Amino acid sequence: MAQHQPIRRNTPPSGSDIPDKLYFRIGEVSRLCDVPAYVLRFWESEFPQLKPHKGGTGQRLYRRRDVEAVLHIKSLLYDEGYTIPGARQVIKTEQRQKTSQLPLGIDTGVTTNSPQQLRKLQKDLRELLVHLSKPAARPAVQTIRSPRTGSSSRRSATDKLFDPGPNPPRT
Repeated sequence: MAQHQPIRRNTPPSGSDIPDKLYFRIGEVSRLCDVPAYVLRFWESEFPQLKPHKGGTGQRLYRRRDVEAVLHIKSLLYDEGYTIPGARQVIKTEQRQKTSQLPLGIDTGVTTNSPQQLRKLQKDLRELLVHLSKPAARPAVQTIRSPRTGSSSRRSATDKLFDPGPNPPRT
């Protein structure tokens, strides 16, 4: 049996092979990633993570992270054989895992949480919940105009505009 060979024989650039530039035009990204420009434009519509900026002339300007995203998408589609919805799902799960692994941002001074520290944190959170559950005192609202009465509310806007008021001027 003959073994299957990859479609593209040249190795794609890794993250370190990307030139150190602030922005890349679509043609540069196309050459770097060995993907036609029309494919890049299509991927922009399929993958929400791929959002290059557009300059004043309307030219797409890719940042380094956009180029890395293109390389990752290309790897998922061409090398690993995912469909576009499958690759989209893989990227979404990868992002979820990255966000779920972020630290809480609580600096306890100790890297391991002892049971006493956890109880104190739980107590603080309960106090915060009680504080946030209290109804807020509402400031007194001042009315801008007096409430309408039954007959005057049925008058038209022009009637109100030309209404001389309770004491019309004498002529």
